[in-house]
Amino acid sequence: MAGTTERPTGLRRIGIDEISYRKGQRYILRVVDHDTGRQVWAGEGANQDTLLAFFKALGWKRARRLTHVTSDGAAEWIHTIVKAKAKRAKLCMDPFHVVQWATKAIDAIRRRVQGDLARAGRPEQAKSLKGSRWALLKNIHELDAGQKANLAGIQRDNKILYRPYLLKEQLRYVFAAATPSRAKSLLAGWLAWVKRSKIPEFVAVTTTVEKMRDLIWNSLDTGLSNALSEATNNHLRLLTRRAYGYHSAEALIAMSELTLGGLCPPLTR
Repeated sequence: MAGTTERPTGLRRIGIDEISYRKGQRYILRVVDHDTGRQVWAGEGANQDTLLAFFKALGWKRARRLTHVTSDGAAEWIHTIVKAKAKRAKLCMDPFHVVQWATKAIDAIRRRVQGDLARAGRPEQAKSLKGSRWALLKNIHELDAGQKANLAGIQRDNKILYRPYLLKEQLRYVFAAATPSRAKSLLAGWLAWVKRSKIPEFVAVTTTVEKMRDLIWNSLDTGLSNALSEATNNHLRLLTRRAYGYHSAEALIAMSELTLGGLCPPLTR
């Protein structure tokens, strides 16, 4: 397992995320410092053993100083390791992934409604929904003219699908609230609204949100997200394309250290 161990010092608030560097489920796990914006550690793999290698490099004394850790909402194995190795740190759920639970739900509803229309002998209406996916999933401010027209048509003709769209957008607004108390109030209202709606796909989302409520509240209290990790992942994806791919994790880790970690090796004359 490759991993950098030189600079995991002075850490208080960190983000943990993985990035694929090669086909075939090949990943590296990355740790970034929210306070400096730098990558402080990277290792081959995206599993508990990889994260344990980071905490071994960090040491128990420095792990005790961690106050906040952000991560992908789906990676509960990260939560397990952090709770064991950094007991004083508060786990923060990444807002993007919380909203993603809702976008997956509305996409499932779109497919269900499309299938119902096809089975009811209304193929033209079913076909029209096939091209509405991005109108329903994207942020309303990012829709192009055609997508806005699709959404207006759904609002007019398909209340079964438009109501879940409003639920998805309201969840997005929770994380744009001006204060943590306002955001928590909006989230409580959103949970009540979904339960009254009895839309099965969204009711399932409320189960996950309630399970992760404390982690979501930590994110609302601090304003922390995994946006920094995602931004630096995009940088590495660009480097990977420019290099026509990396055949080993070690090569990508070394490049990430040079470009994102602030590493400055001595130059030879």
